[in-house]
Parts: sequence; structure tokens; C-alpha cells
Amino acid sequence: MLVSASIQMLNVPGEGEALAKVAGAWTLAGLSADMPRLLAELRSAAASASAWNLDDLQALDSVGAIMLWRAWGYHLPAQISMDGATRAWFERLERYGVGPRAVPPPESPLAPLMRLGGRVLAFGRQLVDVAWLLGQLALDVLHLARHPSDIPFAETSANVYKAGVQAMPVTALVGFLIGVVLSYLSALQLSNFGADQYIVNILGIGIVRELGPLLVAVLVAGRSGSAMTAQLGVMRVTEEIDALAAMGISRTLRLVLPKVAALVLAMPLLVVWTSTVALFGGMLAAQVQLDLDMGFFVATLPRVVPSVNLYIGAVKGVVFGLIIALTACHFGLRVRPNTESLAANTTTSVVAAITLVIFADSLIAIATRGVGILR
Repeated sequence: MLVSASIQMLNVPGEGEALAKVAGAWTLAGLSADMPRLLAELRSAAASASAWNLDDLQALDSVGAIMLWRAWGYHLPAQISMDGATRAWFERLERYGVGPRAVPPPESPLAPLMRLGGRVLAFGRQLVDVAWLLGQLALDVLHLARHPSDIPFAETSANVYKAGVQAMPVTALVGFLIGVVLSYLSALQLSNFGADQYIVNILGIGIVRELGPLLVAVLVAGRSGSAMTAQLGVMRVTEEIDALAAMGISRTLRLVLPKVAALVLAMPLLVVWTSTVALFGGMLAAQVQLDLDMGFFVATLPRVVPSVNLYIGAVKGVVFGLIIALTACHFGLRVRPNTESLAANTTTSVVAAITLVIFADSLIAIATRGVGILR
């Protein structure tokens, strides 16, 4: 039967020295019952004892060994008695360098500037990687122009279906609700001034030109962009991309280009689809709130919203699709072979794609501020 852990201080006859006698079960189970008392006794013994006796130890595990090792100052006392199995524990701790924690040096006054410089350099490396990816895609397009038989129709078609067709229900639902909300809020204000008919202008310009493309981009970035990053990241973790390189297959031609082409093709169509459903939702809300006839809405819309706004929305869809696909593939290829990197890059991919989309939308809005707006 195991005896509880204990420390006993003895005087060595004729030598006037203190001997610390360690006995019992120095294991996690044996120590947990009275850990504070044993720690205090161990510190006191380490300060006064000149010799140690561990012959009566019944059991020892890593917890007990580390407690004793720390009390001894991370080295064996000069005078110690113990059996070979017990000594093996402390030799192992010494071999693996178990010692006091290193005190970090004081932070340099230039540390914030150095951290800023590190982030700037990391951002620069990412820009270089994106430029490399764009250049490689351009070379792949030139290669496909000379060798049409290498065009990855199957991969592109599969990505169009996953990123475009399967996204239609959620984009339609969100677009319809946004149209209803926008129409309802606009109707509350317009009815105060007797300008009910101008709801067609507000919904038409707002949805076709701005809200439709931006809404689709945010949804696709969160849905399809994250899926693309995760797919490429898992292929990095499982070394499938390295296997493609070993077989002489271009990863950009078979993995990146189909995704980019699919989003560039699908996004304008999704923008038109979502804008149409959002206008329908706004039309229904306008009829309920303002008693505005649907026929009047449909007849007035082409007159107050020039067709160039539809083209601007479609162009935004192409640009947003290119940005989302490139961002997703860029961060997917940066995943290191561990799950933590996969999760971090997937999150960063979505955030970066949405941020870049809003930035691009601002630039396009400024560039086209005088186009398609009736005065």
C-alpha cells in the first residue's frame, strides 16, 4: 500500500549536518491532497538540508520529480542517496534542459517601430505574392490561347455551379428582404412630402447600381471565397498541391484559374439576379405601403434608371468576382501544413476580400459619379 508523500528533517550524528529524508508516493495522486504544505516543507528543506535521502520513495512520476528538481535549483545536490530508477528521472530532466524560465529582456524603445516595420514588410511580401499569382495567371491564359485543348472546362463548370448556381437561393432571399426593408424605410419618408413616385428612382438607382453588386459580393466572399480558401488550404495540409507539382501539373492552371474564371463569369449574373429579386421585393413593399401600382413601377423604372446603371452593376460584378477569387486563392496557397494556419487564413481571406471589395466599390463610384444619373 502506498504511503502519502512526506519530508522528514534529520540530524546526521557527529557531523552536525541536516539530512532531508523524502518518503512515500511522490505522484500526482499522492501530492494533490496536501500540495501547499509539501511545497512549504520542500522549500524549507532545500534551504537547510546538506544531504538528501530518497531511498524510501515508493513511487515517483513527473510531477513529483519536477517539484524536487525545482527545489534543488535544477541540479542534483552534492550528497544524495537514491536508487537507479529514481536517478533516471532526474537525469532525464537534466538531459532535456528543464530549468528556470528565462527572464525576457526589457523591451527596446524602438520595439513599436520594429513591429510596424515587420508588418510593412509582411504586407509587401503579400503584394509580391499577389503580383506573382496575377503574372502566373496571365501566362496560363496565354498558354490556353495557344493550346485550347488544355482549357479546364470541367473544373470551371464545377466552380460556376458551386459559386453561382448554388448561391442563387441565398442571394435571392437576402436581396428580396433588403428590397423590402429599403422600400419600407423610403416610403415612410417620401409619404411625408407627397413624393411617393420617387421611390422608383431610389430603389432603381440604389439597388441596380450599388446595393445589388455590393450585397452579392459580401455574400459570395463569405460563402464561396471562404470555401475556396479552405479547399486550397486542405490540399496544402494533405500535400495534394505538392503531389500535383511532382506530377508536373500546374497548380494555377488546374486550381486557381478555374476558380477565378468561374467567379468572373458567375458574379455579373448573380448581380442581375439579386437586383431583380430585390426590385421585386421593393415593388411589393411599395404597393403595400404607398398603394403604388406594380404596372406603374415597371413602366417607370426604365425611364428613371438608365440602362448604363445595369452595365455599371455588371462591371462591378466582374471586378468583385476577380478580387474575391484572387484573394481566396492567395490566402489558400499561403496555408502552412497545420490546422491553425488553415483557420487563420480562411478568416483573413473573408475579411480581406470584403475590405477590398468595398474599397474597389468606392473607387468605381468616384470614377462613374457622373454616369447614369438623371439630373
